[in-house]
Amino acid sequence: MSAADDISTILSSGIRLTVPLAFAACGEYLAERAGTMNISLEAMMLGAAFGSVATASATGSATTGLVAGVLIGLLIGFVHGNLAHRLEVNTFVVGLVLNALVLGLTSFLITISSFDSHQVSQVSVPWLRDIPLIGHPLFVERWPVYLLILVIPLTWWLVERSRWGLELRAVGEQPQAADVTGIHVNLRRRQALLWCGALAGLGGAYLAVGEVGSFNQNMTAGRGYIVIAAVIFGAWRLGRTLLGCVLFGLADAMRLALPALGLTLNSQLLVVAPYLLALLAMLVFATRNREPKALGQPFVRGST
Repeated sequence: MSAADDISTILSSGIRLTVPLAFAACGEYLAERAGTMNISLEAMMLGAAFGSVATASATGSATTGLVAGVLIGLLIGFVHGNLAHRLEVNTFVVGLVLNALVLGLTSFLITISSFDSHQVSQVSVPWLRDIPLIGHPLFVERWPVYLLILVIPLTWWLVERSRWGLELRAVGEQPQAADVTGIHVNLRRRQALLWCGALAGLGGAYLAVGEVGSFNQNMTAGRGYIVIAAVIFGAWRLGRTLLGCVLFGLADAMRLALPALGLTLNSQLLVVAPYLLALLAMLVFATRNREPKALGQPFVRGST
């Protein structure tokens, strides 16, 4: 295999590993701009991965499984939003409890269940797939990958250009002032969590029925936390956040590719390397003091 083939293979693997992160990152970015630190992102992705495989096995349709994953992400976002913003439970505690609950529940269910393997279909774009080096990695992919072409600009437009996004940013920066103008602060935050849940669910479902075709215990392996770190080190800018996701995806692809290329390294070092490399790279692009001023702060009407 030539060097160009090796690079193309690594790029293909890197893109496939980046896609679930990119979907979840678009959701987490929006949620955090509204002032909600959504720690339950891991639960959304993991629950959606399990639900998508179970649904695909029951219905025989990977696409139906993908939709089920989105709905499970929405459900977890709904639960998180109502516990944190209606019942005023600490949002960090809610997130951690949901993560532990979904991890334990899926780990138990997979031991007593057996699912058939289903994957969404692959799309090959004529002519573009023949571009040297990047053609196959970019234009021969499972069809949900191309949803990012819509999701990324839509997320940016919602936050930066829509009236709803203006209210969302106001809620994340000055919730008391936003409340005075008639904006329902906690409603906007719950809506942001629903958007985050849907996209995180899509990311987790894509990982399961898009790339793997099955569910493995803890198959997200902390990717939800990586996405949260990408948003923070990306200085709450969508472009930088997605760059962090790409860096992690490529680093993870290198971990998988190095043994195939005949390079022998300590196995534990290979496992941890993508996390370290991606975080170190994102630190280079990090900008201080750019977080929403009310990030992680509960809103109580009349408080200061």
